[in-house]
Amino acid sequence: MRDYRKFYIDGQWVDPATPAEMEIINPATDAVAGVISLGTAADVDVAVAAARKAFDSWATTSREQRIALLENVIAIYQTRMDDMALAITEEMGAPLEAVSKPMQAALPLWHFATVVEVLKNFAFEESQGTTTVIREPVGVCALVTPWNWPANQIACKVAPALAAGCTMVLKPSEIAPFDAHILAEVLHEAGVPAGVFNLVDGDGPGVGAPLTSHPDVDFVSFTGSTRAGQLISKAAADTIKTVALELGGKSANIILDDVDLETAITDSVATMMRNSGQSCNAPSRLLVPASHLAEVEIIAARVADAIKVGDPQDPSTVMGPLASRAHFNKVQGMINTGIEEGAKLICGGPGLPEGMERGCYTRPTIFSEVNNAMTIAREEIFGPVLCIIPYQDEEDAVRIANDTPYGLSGYVAGSDLQRARNVARRLRTGNVHINGAMPDPAAPFGGYKQSGIGREWGQHGFEEFLEIKAVMGDNPE
Repeated sequence: MRDYRKFYIDGQWVDPATPAEMEIINPATDAVAGVISLGTAADVDVAVAAARKAFDSWATTSREQRIALLENVIAIYQTRMDDMALAITEEMGAPLEAVSKPMQAALPLWHFATVVEVLKNFAFEESQGTTTVIREPVGVCALVTPWNWPANQIACKVAPALAAGCTMVLKPSEIAPFDAHILAEVLHEAGVPAGVFNLVDGDGPGVGAPLTSHPDVDFVSFTGSTRAGQLISKAAADTIKTVALELGGKSANIILDDVDLETAITDSVATMMRNSGQSCNAPSRLLVPASHLAEVEIIAARVADAIKVGDPQDPSTVMGPLASRAHFNKVQGMINTGIEEGAKLICGGPGLPEGMERGCYTRPTIFSEVNNAMTIAREEIFGPVLCIIPYQDEEDAVRIANDTPYGLSGYVAGSDLQRARNVARRLRTGNVHINGAMPDPAAPFGGYKQSGIGREWGQHGFEEFLEIKAVMGDNPE
């Protein structure tokens, strides 16, 4: 059992101000996988003070010093990737071979390597007539991260914060905290100066609220639910903090009428069910031509029924459990809501998969004949539940896709690339994937509408951690 009851503050592992423990449950077995401490406002005060003390020194380090440190982080992280993958499998149930190793544990390297390249070439100063425009670190950062892609979401905040010259306090999800402790060990071994990176475990009320509203915090970067993002924005408003939010999604996947349906639907279902559907950018609304609905239903049900759900440490498992009992209950409730509202259930449904008696496993579930007025089409389910929505023509597809309070991602599949491009440009979303294109670590990631504010990844994510200063008269000649 993992014992992570200490916090990482000011370069050392310390006990919480007030002892309070929380057991971390392995969602595959319902057994205790480890224990953490739950922090309080007192722990936040100590961590923020350490970050504030370290800021002036770290902010003035050179580009070369930061690059050398980040490259050291990358080298050490590579030696811990197997540890990271296993920790993520234990804490939130991602299949070890299918998801944790190739994706969950590998993605942090993506972000650290990408930000090194950004840092090498970034122009921190530029002349504008007699004025010099300077970009400098924003200050002390509060980083609050989720449980679904835990190490990825930590790395895409910590890497640019370090590169920009910021100091930080991380509050990882209390549901999946193991990976954060491993990354803290990597950063410590790599030589991150004391106080530059700090970690305090806890829940939203105990740590998240006092951290994101702390008067000595300059910037808040949060990934999670839209409701939590609203609360954080309100808490940050009292001290006019800069806030970046990466929130929920209900992404539409438009299948145009000129594609090979077998390939497009197979890929669409597999993408949706990856990570048990627990992805903010999951293509959870599958928009298909009404004339091909019956054929789509047959292919989609066949693909979903073939997905192996099981022990995430079994190399053959494709889909593991949901991350927690509370989340399992929420997803089960949404499946029942879909049935009650009259959606056509073509595979899956409520309850555990056949043969399973424990764990937070959910059957890959697909509803058809869904319309955008249904709860399952409007609210983020965050589980392996796909809604098939028929459309009449291209205009109807775009209208349905944009008829949502969210705008994180979108997907378009079409044989005519120019046609697919035209549709992609009409989607009101921060990202669009054409014909299964993979995410790009150098591209901006973030959403429109209630999917968030600001961008992560690459140069755009790096710039979120910078303030802009104009020095007038700096270039009199």
